[in-house]
Amino acid sequence: MTETYVAAGGQRIRVRVKQGTGVPLVLCNGIGASLEVLDPLVDALDADRTVIQFDVPGTGGSPASVAPYGFPYLAWVLGRVLTKLGYDVVDVLGLSWGGALAQQFAFQNPRRCRRLVLVATGTGVLMVPGNPRVLSKMLTPRRFSDPKYASTIARELYGGAVRHHEGDIEKLFKGQLHAGSRVGYLHQLLAGSVWTSLFALPAIRQETLIIAGEDDPIIPLANARIMNRLLPHSRVHLHDGGHVDLVLNASELAPVITSFLNDPGERP
Repeated sequence: MTETYVAAGGQRIRVRVKQGTGVPLVLCNGIGASLEVLDPLVDALDADRTVIQFDVPGTGGSPASVAPYGFPYLAWVLGRVLTKLGYDVVDVLGLSWGGALAQQFAFQNPRRCRRLVLVATGTGVLMVPGNPRVLSKMLTPRRFSDPKYASTIARELYGGAVRHHEGDIEKLFKGQLHAGSRVGYLHQLLAGSVWTSLFALPAIRQETLIIAGEDDPIIPLANARIMNRLLPHSRVHLHDGGHVDLVLNASELAPVITSFLNDPGERP
């Protein structure tokens, strides 16, 4: 496993690569989270798969952007990073906020993105919203800088496996290189506040796996069904967990992802 910094599009992006075989899997993280948060998923995936993790500007080891940015720009930056690393065709997985980036990357790079995995995510500003009381707790990055606070709100915020193991959230966030900066978090919030994929989804032709939890207070299940109807080559996997079960229950969901990525069949 190697870690480096890549300069692209005026940004300095921290990247970690677990070298393996086959089509590399790029992981796009949730808002405010550094690449370490997805380590449990990386550990649960098949050991010989190449996995690329990165910190968006203002999270983990990547310095905050000087100016706010949108998802089209960030998808372009990600493409530049992959080019400099020597990777062409990739699979892309996006969790929550990272699911928006994954959708944008697939839209902008139809030949470069082979398959798409969207986890606990939606279509941006035009989507079925979660509980307002829950969403209000996401307006600041405090849960990343104060893991004990994160554990006190974890049940209400994330649902699923967290309801029985809220202490795992504290451990998870303590494992980050650095908590996301306030400026970086604000830029991520702004990017999401002006973006939607609702009208672009029919143009995303990649085979897509949508993973949704039935106990997700942030992204209601209806969003997965809407995306499934609009994405021409998509399928849905439902589980009884919540917003971050991809990480806290990786042993259950990683095989689903692996099976999808390894499936040689293509839908007509």
